[in-house]
Amino acid sequence: MTVFHNIAEAPEPVAPFSHAVEADGWIILTGQMPTVPGAPDAPLAKGVAAQTRQVMENLKTVLHGLDLTLGNVMQCRCFLTDFERDYAAFNKTYKSFFAPGRLPARTTVGVTALAVGALVEIDCVARRGPAA
Repeated sequence: MTVFHNIAEAPEPVAPFSHAVEADGWIILTGQMPTVPGAPDAPLAKGVAAQTRQVMENLKTVLHGLDLTLGNVMQCRCFLTDFERDYAAFNKTYKSFFAPGRLPARTTVGVTALAVGALVEIDCVARRGPAA
């Protein structure tokens, strides 16, 4: 059975999608933007580090709404609009959200643009079971 999740505490979707879709214990989370929950029109934070923190907090909110944590995340796909400029700062901020030695598999791609003028977007795949 496939379940489509929308989490009330998460940011308002910027397009027609569910926050997450679940089947057989696997959860696919839609890419999160650096928007603030409850304030979809608020200006985005300045810089990739601040935007990455907001994206990670938004992912945590979606996961929390599903009774999961970042410890359940198996894989992330990360998108940066200015890869060369932002990659190092992005990595430092991203890594701080995970327990040492417990980093998910990851792909990071440079893209020409993201919704809402964001510098970063991250989606992920999680699995039900004991968190790391």
